Amino acid sequence: MWEVVKSVLAAFFGVQKEQRRCEDFQHGRAAVFITVGLLMAMLLVVLVALVAVVAAR
Repeated sequence: MWEVVKSVLAAFFGVQKEQRRCEDFQHGRAAVFITVGLLMAMLLVVLVALVAVVAAR
């Protein structure tokens, strides 16, 4: 699972190597990558909202 998280983070930042991306598509299950990506996106939104609330005080 850690490999999926690292791969999704690399994709978020746009630094994933082409070889790694190809390996993900060949060996990984799409549902796992989609789920982890959605969870990370939600976490990002929550963190930004928390920072905004704290900054507004």
